[in-house]
Amino acid sequence: MRDLGAGFSYLIKGQRWVARHGRWFGFGLIPGLITLVVYAGALIGLGYGADDLVAWATPFADDWSSPWLGLLRTTLTVLVFALGLFLAVITFTAVTLLVGQPFYESLSEEVDRTEGGEVPESGLPHWRELWISARDSIRILVRVTLYAVLLFALGFIPVVGQTVVPVIGFCVTGYFLAEELTAVALQRRGMVLADRLVLLRGRRMLILGFGVPLGLAFLVPFVAVFLMPGAVAGATLLARDLVAPPADDEDASPSPSPYSVNTD
Repeated sequence: MRDLGAGFSYLIKGQRWVARHGRWFGFGLIPGLITLVVYAGALIGLGYGADDLVAWATPFADDWSSPWLGLLRTTLTVLVFALGLFLAVITFTAVTLLVGQPFYESLSEEVDRTEGGEVPESGLPHWRELWISARDSIRILVRVTLYAVLLFALGFIPVVGQTVVPVIGFCVTGYFLAEELTAVALQRRGMVLADRLVLLRGRRMLILGFGVPLGLAFLVPFVAVFLMPGAVAGATLLARDLVAPPADDEDASPSPSPYSVNTD
């Protein structure tokens, strides 16, 4: 439980950092605003078209009597929109980070600079960094989609589908949000996706403490845009401690990661 609280504290620290550095807060809003406009249009379109999509997908129910036809299609329409919202929450961060890669790289570097110590640089050309970010985002999206389909199917199980499954869904959302956000700082430290996933799995509760509240907050319209700069700052602070060398104090929190940085 202590790791959950520690993870949440990094989210707060990140928001405090951008509050103290107002110029960087405004700088970090730009990619989120661009992505928000695109996603808002897509969700509005899904809201208007979900019922037609469900009707097209369930022709076998055309002859069902009332209220079963309406109950089936209304339930499926809600689930389709919920699935779309789930995917929007997950992919919003990846798309925003891809659109704003130069913005967030600079913001993350500034966090490292103000916090002292080394300011790592990948040493890769900009196009190469964009390619790696896009490739890793697609890999994460594939994983998330598989989880989303599984959870969507489990949602039909009575009771469990309305209680346990949503909780698991938020945990999945939070975990992959944290992965995408810490990737900005960890990629500059030479860590590839496989190494990052191993690193985060080693501190799963810490990662959930950071990512789950953020995922819940992202469900509120426009909140994601305003939290993104602070989320990147907080994820950088989290990444710094995850890869920090062993400390003399065994009680230091969070515990240093046993994984070394891959600089290949």
